[in-house]
Amino acid sequence: MARRVALVSLLVADYDEAIAFYVGKLGFTLVEDTDMGHGKRWVVVSAGSDGTNFLLAQAVGDQARAIGQQGGGRVWLFLHTDDFAGDHARMSAAGVTFLEEPRHEAYGTVAVFEDLSGNRWDLLQPKS
Repeated sequence: MARRVALVSLLVADYDEAIAFYVGKLGFTLVEDTDMGHGKRWVVVSAGSDGTNFLLAQAVGDQARAIGQQGGGRVWLFLHTDDFAGDHARMSAAGVTFLEEPRHEAYGTVAVFEDLSGNRWDLLQPKS
């Protein structure tokens, strides 16, 4: 049986602002943006063809408190790359906030960055 996690919901404050960040700054692909009516949209972005997609879910009501806190302040998501230097430079130039300088660990080259809401991510080029 083949299984995989297909979507992870990311709570966002605004659909268009989130699309601008994930597509414009991180270089993700907009997979789908469907109007569901009553201000709700089904917005899916992808970091690449073989990874998990993200559903950008606009927070409603009390959900807004969880925006940027989905990982409880820890690194929550891990963006793997085969070109750390290129991605780091491109993302930095686009205004992505890195919380540290790149470092070399036993498992690869890594730097922590924040998304537009404050969720922490690792940009990681694993050792092969």
